[in-house]
Amino acid sequence: MQIAAGFLAGGLARRMGGGDKAELQIAGRTILQWQLEATAHMPVRILNANGETGRFNKYGLPIVTDIVEGHLGPLAGIHAMLHHVEVTHKDITHLLSLATDAPFIPKTLDLDLSQALQRSDAEIAIAHSAGRHHPVFTLWPVSLRVALEEALRDRGVRKIDDFTEGYKTEFVPFEGTPDPFMNINRPEDLQRAQIIANGL
Repeated sequence: MQIAAGFLAGGLARRMGGGDKAELQIAGRTILQWQLEATAHMPVRILNANGETGRFNKYGLPIVTDIVEGHLGPLAGIHAMLHHVEVTHKDITHLLSLATDAPFIPKTLDLDLSQALQRSDAEIAIAHSAGRHHPVFTLWPVSLRVALEEALRDRGVRKIDDFTEGYKTEFVPFEGTPDPFMNINRPEDLQRAQIIANGL
């Protein structure tokens, strides 16, 4: 199993007053920088963004835009990244999707999800913590790219859960304090993350 990391940086952060969540600063680093550190061991990493993509050039990542147009959300970004690795990295078998609003993701996320897949007969592995699952933190087989494109274009599927319900899925538990998938949605979340980061 060869895994690429795919960062989803398409959120508009409306509850944060607009802008890119990936660029929010926590203890002197952007959320994307926190995630890049956690995934530094992964040789293939790409970023999905739309609009003026040059704003992310400083990270030195390949940047892919949605292929299925219409600002359709994270599924469209996942599809675009699956297509990118399918074309450019024939050895990559899986994509780990990562929403760029969670600064404290586990450094073992790719390993833990891949081991869960290998132990089961599931096709997709989704992170689970604090009593809920996190469909944006998922390990996807690249072979699902065609089916995902058909779902987006022909069936109007927009929610990750609506797509994954058609496949055998493994929910993989994660524990820790703080919640490793604590995400930054509101200003008070950012303040809490600052306190947590200063204590690490």
